[in-house]
Amino acid sequence: MQMQNLTRKILLAIFTIALHPALAQDRPNILWIVSEDNTILLGSYGDKFATTPNLDLFATGSIRYKNAFSTAPVCAPSRNTLITGMYPPSLGTEHMRSTYPAPGFVKFFPKYLREAGYYTTNNAKKDYNTPDQPDAWDESSGKATYKNRKPGQPFFAVFNLNVSHESSLHEPLPVLKHDPEKVPLPPYHPATPELKHDWAQYYDKLEEMDRQFGKLLQELKDEGLAENTIVFYYADNGGVLARSKRFMYESGLHVPLIIHLPPKYAHLASQQQGTVSDRLVTFLDFAPTVLSLADIKVPDYMQGGAFLGKQQKPEPPYAFGFRGRMDERIDMSRSVRDKKFRYIRNYLPHKIYGQYLEYLWRAPSVKSWEDLYKAGKLNAAQSKFWEPKPAEELFDVDADPHDTHNLAGDPRYKKELDRLRKGNEQWIGSYKDVGFIPEAIIYEIAKTTPLYDYARSGRYNFGKIVAIADKASSRNPANTKALIEALADPDPSVRYWGATGLTVLKAASGKTALQKALKDPEPAVRIAAAEALYVTGTDKPGAIAALTDALKSDNPYARLQALNILDLTGKDAAPAIAEAEKISAQTAEMFDYDIRAAKVLLNNFRNSK
Repeated sequence: MQMQNLTRKILLAIFTIALHPALAQDRPNILWIVSEDNTILLGSYGDKFATTPNLDLFATGSIRYKNAFSTAPVCAPSRNTLITGMYPPSLGTEHMRSTYPAPGFVKFFPKYLREAGYYTTNNAKKDYNTPDQPDAWDESSGKATYKNRKPGQPFFAVFNLNVSHESSLHEPLPVLKHDPEKVPLPPYHPATPELKHDWAQYYDKLEEMDRQFGKLLQELKDEGLAENTIVFYYADNGGVLARSKRFMYESGLHVPLIIHLPPKYAHLASQQQGTVSDRLVTFLDFAPTVLSLADIKVPDYMQGGAFLGKQQKPEPPYAFGFRGRMDERIDMSRSVRDKKFRYIRNYLPHKIYGQYLEYLWRAPSVKSWEDLYKAGKLNAAQSKFWEPKPAEELFDVDADPHDTHNLAGDPRYKKELDRLRKGNEQWIGSYKDVGFIPEAIIYEIAKTTPLYDYARSGRYNFGKIVAIADKASSRNPANTKALIEALADPDPSVRYWGATGLTVLKAASGKTALQKALKDPEPAVRIAAAEALYVTGTDKPGAIAALTDALKSDNPYARLQALNILDLTGKDAAPAIAEAEKISAQTAEMFDYDIRAAKVLLNNFRNSK
């Protein structure tokens, strides 16, 4: 009988190992400690004003990555990258807090860990910018912890530290640890009392974040797990004062990343603990890296490459970033970063950087900066945020870490500009970037088809759409004729970019074609045509009438597109106010951005009287 029981146990062990080969190995626990909304403002990254002793000590025995970047300068799209291992513009999930579906084969990567026997926990933020996959986690709540796993079971655990989140600046604190009069300000921020106070308060929040990090690390040691756990520390995007989070600069995309591999797992890294890596790393690489560390095959569909573990890939030449709609404001940019330069391509350059965002403006510092601009009291670097964008930007981040000196027009940097521009073109083409489709159209497509699948269905005229988008955003008057001709194209996205390009150029010569486009079957095209007619002054009444009619649409992103334009028309928006009031009176869910935009329009209209 004892022999039979022993035989059963052996067979069960063999069967279990056959199902999960990785169970035969001593696999590491993996702990992610994620802070919110902070760039590299840590002592270990050279910030002498920061008070971050726990992270600084942690860095001395870990690998500190000096070139780590979020893919988007805001949380939800970046977290979409992290959880899927895919680039959101390839999935149609680039816009802030959208709910467009991923294709069926895409799994949130902790599922692969669960299937291999890991206990997966998330405490507690998700915000994945796509429909949730709850079965990725054994636990996901404010109480989730690796302590609830079975004895000996490896774990993957995430803890989100939100104390440094943007919302921490919405209420000024009366007493601060960091002196506002000594706080270092970036060159683009004027020294208003509000900005100095917000910066000092932010450093206080980083100090508290560091304390919370230290507490989690001590808890791991107290549980006797430190020698079996690989620990990642990183931030979910840059931040947090205006011109960092949401913006395509170092302050918005450059994040701290420090990873500790205990001695028994040190061989899974290509360099020693206590060193600094200059490898280019983005959030695309995180999911493949975790799977590689756990010795789980990285799915072929993931678009990044592991930088630790047995499945390490060669270092990529570039780190790519993107921006789509942020909350209630529409914009579109792409970025390419190597180890010295950052290139930014702005596809809606007529929109100023500092578009009003209700949530961003809750910080007192923003209005103080805007007020000085309106009063004409800022220098060129400080004024730039409140003005339209160039089509292209190029920065030497070594010489100019705050990205204030645009080199795109300097002939001495033409070679670098051409190289990085080509890198952007090749990247967006390699995965068929669907961000060139207006969101009002994306919204309709996504009702029946994931955008990733749509892009590969033969229905997405990627080459033609991107070509006209390049012309539309280049600010080159020589493209006027091509933009007018685009208004007659069979593809509505091409027509949209044709109208948008005429807005960028303020080209009055497109009046007849634009007036015809006011009757286009696609709302996004009608609205873009109305914007061009209003901006050029060639048919303001027709433009306002079309925008007012768009507010009656059952497509929330058509309404939002129209509201974005109406907000710039001052008293001329009068015919649209009744419809805007109807939208603003709706019961708002958390992220109904058309309702938020309608309220902003109504407030601005009343103030314009």
